[in-house]
Amino acid sequence: MSSLPFYIVDVFAETKYAGNQLAVFTSAGALSTEQMQQIAKETNFSETTFILSPELRNGGYDVRIFTPGKELPFAGHPTLGTAFVLQQAVIQQTVEHVVLNLKVGQIPVTLFYQNQAIDWLWMRQNPPVFGEILTAEAIAPVLGLDTSDVDTRFPIQEVSTGVPFIIVPLKTLEALQRIKVNRDRLVALVEPLQATEIFVFCPETRNPANQFSARMFAPLLGIAEDPATGSANGCFAGYLAQHAYLGDGAVDVRVEQGYEIGRPSLLLLKAEKTDETIDVSVGGKVIMVAKGEFV
Repeated sequence: MSSLPFYIVDVFAETKYAGNQLAVFTSAGALSTEQMQQIAKETNFSETTFILSPELRNGGYDVRIFTPGKELPFAGHPTLGTAFVLQQAVIQQTVEHVVLNLKVGQIPVTLFYQNQAIDWLWMRQNPPVFGEILTAEAIAPVLGLDTSDVDTRFPIQEVSTGVPFIIVPLKTLEALQRIKVNRDRLVALVEPLQATEIFVFCPETRNPANQFSARMFAPLLGIAEDPATGSANGCFAGYLAQHAYLGDGAVDVRVEQGYEIGRPSLLLLKAEKTDETIDVSVGGKVIMVAKGEFV
């Protein structure tokens, strides 16, 4: 294997060394699936991405996404972070849109600039698909919580915009901070479900400019807790619209994540429910941290 250039970026971060870390390999077309998985395990970030070619195919760039344990068809912060690296290192000119060809299909990313530097990135996710509804009695022991901590005005439900998550509404930030996932109970819970990952939220925040706090747990994928999860937050935006959590089907909110593990993150969510579907977009900042090569 010849040397492989890579970049490390922090996604959904307002400063360096916050948000969700991502390693992006820009010349990965010659790698086998096994080699990509080995490299993802070596970087040991929640996800690592591989750009297969600097050339466009059907208007987009072929990209594969890996956790330390498996390949994913879609993930949020890798999509934004890879689009950022594509603009910076491959395209090397100002463009308003970058399209990624992922396993779930083409995902467009829109880039907004300030003083010729990328300021915010927004990705349009696939329309949400709503699955099984669970009970507070089933989920509370998995999270180490009491059933009274769960906000039963809204459902505990599987939602997917490409990767399924169990969305869990809580009442308070104190309960959110108290979560301790029981892996054995999680395994039993998800056996009949599509989702293995849990996204938990509440309407209390540390920063009054934000509307929600959230945490995401995926120990069965090798991720004990994720600091910022774009795919889960896209599901969450669809959930908010579907169940009129904010009073109607329109969503435009800011979500805190990652504080409990020392990686504070900020995600911007938009969703709009129509008669036919729910349009979902997730936005955030990306900050370059490092570049180098695997040898």
